[in-house]
Amino acid sequence: MKPFVPTLSLFLAALTAAVQLHAQPTYNTPPASVAALVDAPAAPQSLLSPDGAWLLIAAQPGVPTIADLAAPELRLAGYRINPANHNTSRSGYSTGLSLVATANADKRPVTGLPADARIQNLSFSPDSRLIAFTIDNGSRLDLWVLTIRNGRAAKLGSVAVNNTLPGVPFAWYPDSRALLVRTVRVNAGAAPVRGAVPTGPIIQETIGEAAPVRTYQDLLANSQDEALFLHYTTSRLMRVELNGRASAIGEAGIFSQVAISPDGRHILTTRIREPFAYTVPASLFPSRTEVWDATGSRVFLVTENPLLDRIPIAFNSTFEGRRSIQWRRDAPSTLFWVEAADGGDPRRPADIRDRAYLLGAPFTQEPVRLAELATRFGGIAWGDGQTALISETWRANRRTKTWRVSPDQPDQPAKQLFDRNYEDRYNDPGSPVFRDGRLRITDGRYLHMTGAGASPEGDRPFLDRYDLETGETTRLWRSEAPYFESVVGFGEDATLVTRREAVDVPANIFRRSLADGTLTALTDIPHPTPQYTGVQTEFITFTRADGVGLSGQLLLPEGYSAEQGPLPVVIWAYPREFASADAAGQVSDSPYRFNAISYWGPQFFVTQGYAVLNNAAMPIVAVEPGAEPNDTFIEQLVANAQAAIDELVRRGVSDGKRLAVGGHSYGAFMTANLLAHSDLFKAGIARSGAYNRSLTPFGFQAEPRDLWAAPETYIRMSPFFHADRINEPILLIHGEADNNSGTFPIQSERMFQALKGKGATAKLVMLPHESHGYRARESLYHMLWEQLNWLETYVK
Repeated sequence: MKPFVPTLSLFLAALTAAVQLHAQPTYNTPPASVAALVDAPAAPQSLLSPDGAWLLIAAQPGVPTIADLAAPELRLAGYRINPANHNTSRSGYSTGLSLVATANADKRPVTGLPADARIQNLSFSPDSRLIAFTIDNGSRLDLWVLTIRNGRAAKLGSVAVNNTLPGVPFAWYPDSRALLVRTVRVNAGAAPVRGAVPTGPIIQETIGEAAPVRTYQDLLANSQDEALFLHYTTSRLMRVELNGRASAIGEAGIFSQVAISPDGRHILTTRIREPFAYTVPASLFPSRTEVWDATGSRVFLVTENPLLDRIPIAFNSTFEGRRSIQWRRDAPSTLFWVEAADGGDPRRPADIRDRAYLLGAPFTQEPVRLAELATRFGGIAWGDGQTALISETWRANRRTKTWRVSPDQPDQPAKQLFDRNYEDRYNDPGSPVFRDGRLRITDGRYLHMTGAGASPEGDRPFLDRYDLETGETTRLWRSEAPYFESVVGFGEDATLVTRREAVDVPANIFRRSLADGTLTALTDIPHPTPQYTGVQTEFITFTRADGVGLSGQLLLPEGYSAEQGPLPVVIWAYPREFASADAAGQVSDSPYRFNAISYWGPQFFVTQGYAVLNNAAMPIVAVEPGAEPNDTFIEQLVANAQAAIDELVRRGVSDGKRLAVGGHSYGAFMTANLLAHSDLFKAGIARSGAYNRSLTPFGFQAEPRDLWAAPETYIRMSPFFHADRINEPILLIHGEADNNSGTFPIQSERMFQALKGKGATAKLVMLPHESHGYRARESLYHMLWEQLNWLETYVK
C-alpha cells in the first residue's frame, strides 16, 4: 500500500478550516425587510404636566451602535457607571423636545437646545411652569431648565450633576424656585486606578448565622472596587436657584434618597455607609437616614441600618427597623415609616405583621401609630388630613387589602375599602387618580379610579368615581371597541388625557371630553412600519386539557388564508405562576392593541412566511390550596404547549409538525424544558436564560423555597440536568454583560457545554457588551439573522 501523501488542495482545505475555526466572527445582517424593523423610527415619549395643561413630547433616537456600548463602564456594587461623566452607563436619552397645550392642541417648539443634545431626567416643576432636565455633553452632565411660557431652554448654573445612582439626581423645591441637586464633588481628586499590587488576599467569613442572599451581578470584588465605588458615587447636595446661583447643603455622601418636605423646610436623606460588602449590592449596604434642616444640619436621626444580608429568603420578608421612610405629602414636615412587628420573617406566626407611624416636626415627640396591618405593608397614598389609603399584601393567599385611615386623627379606626385576590384581574377596582402627588378627592368624599378593566373580552380600561363613604362605584368612562384607550391624566374640567390605539393605528395622545365624548388629537405619531399594515392579527382563546383557559396573539402573513395550507409556526411565551386555575384562565390582553411588528419578539417571523403565536399563555397553577405551582411545572408546561398546538392545527394554521418554540429570560428556561420533556417542537430559541437552578439556590422567579427545602423541584425544573434528553436543535443567545439577577452568562455557557457533551445539536451566540436586553444595532441585526437562519434550517 502506498503511503498517504497530502495534496496541495487538501492542505489548503485544512488550512482554510483552521482559519475559519479561529477567526473572529463578524456581525451578520438579516434580510432588508427584517433589518428595517430595527431601523424603524422610535415613538416619542410623552410626559403630562402636574396641572394637566401641557404635554411634553420627547423625541427618541434610533438604536445605539456597538461602539456606543463598548464605551468604558464600571460595574460596581450592582450598578453600572460611566466613568467619563458620573452618569449611569448606557442610559437612554431624548434628542429633542416640544410642547402641546392640552386645551387646544396648540404645539409649541422648544428653542435653545444644543443640536446634538442628549436629554435625560425630565421633571416638571410643581407649579407646571418649568421643566428641569440634564444634558450629557460627554464629559459631564449639565443642569438645564425649560420655561414653558416661551418654550426656551437654557443651561442652569455651572454644577456638574452626579447621576451614578438610580433615580432622578435632583428634586424641585415645593415653591418651584430652586432645585436640590446631587453634584460631582469639585475636590474629589483623580479616580483610583485599577491594577495596583494587592496588599493581601480577599477574605470573607461566616460564623454560623444564616445570611442567605439571591444571586446578584456586578458586585464589589476587592478594595480597588471599593475605592472606585466611593469615588464615583459620593456627591455633594447643592441648592441651585433659577438664576443659577448654587450653595452647598450639608455633608457629602453616597445619597440613595433625597426628599424635600412639603413645606420646603427639611430634607430627608439616606446615605450609604461603609463597611461595604462583596455578597450583596449597594442597596443592602449599611445606611443612615436623617432629617436635615434647610442648611444641611442634622435635626433628627431617623434610623441606622446595618448590612442587610440576613433578610429571610421568602416572599413578604423584610428587615427589622424603620423602613419605607417618606414625607407625609399633605402635611408641612411629617415623617411616615413602617416597622415589622414579626421580626420581618413571614414564617413566624403573628397577628400583626407591620405597624405604620407618623412623626411631625420638630421630631422630639413620640411617634404616633397610624395603622396596624395583619400582613405586609404594600404602600400608602396621601390625600388630605382625613384620608390616606394604606395597603397590605400577602403572597401565601394572594390577597391585598386597602384601608382608609385619617392622618389627622390616627386614633380613628381604619376603614376597609377593598379586600381581593391580587391575581383576580377581573375584579380589580383599579388605582386612584392623583394630582400633584396626592389623591384627587372631590367634594370631600369621591375618589377617581382608573385601571386595565380586564374582562373575558379583553382589557377595557376605565375611569370610575368611588364614594369613600358608601363604597359605591359609578362608571364615568370605558374604552370601546375597536380601540384600546387608557387614561393618562384627568383634568379639572371633566376632560381626560388618554392614550389611544387600534390594531392598525399606533398609540397617540388625545384629549377626551367626558361631557360629550369629543376627541382632540394631541400627537400624530405615524405608523412605524407601514409596509406591514397587511399583516393579520387575532387575539385567540382556547382551553387546556384540564379546563384552564389560555390565550395568545396569532399573527399571519399578509394575504394568507387557511385554504393555502398550514405554515411553519413560532410559539413565543413566558411562564407565569398562579395559585388558582380561575385566575390563570383570565384574559390578560386586548384584541385592539396596535399590531406592532417588532424586532425584539417573534413578530418579525411573520414577514418571512411563518405564523406566530406571541405571548402564548403558559400558566403554572398550584394543584391544590397551599401547594406550590412549581411542583408540577413540567407537566403543566407541556400541557400548555400541547393546547396551543392543538388550537393552531384546528384552525388549519399548523400541520403539527413544523413548530418552533422560543422565549427570552424565563421564556428561554421554558424553551429548554419543553425540548427536554416533550417532542412537540422541531427546534427552539432560548435567549438570556438560566438553566441550572442549583446556581440560584435561594429562590428564583416565583419559587419561595430554597434548594435544600425542595431539591427535587430544583433539579427537575433545571433543563441542565436533562440535557441528555434534548434531541431537537436549540439556539442559545446571551449577552456577555448580562446584569439580570440569576441569568449570569455562565448559565448559557454551561448549558451549551452540557449539550455538546451529550451530542446535541446546539449553537451558542454570546453578544459582546450586551446585558439582559440587547441594544446595539449590530447585535440586534445578528440576533435576527441567527434566529431566522436557525428556523430556516431546522423548521421551515
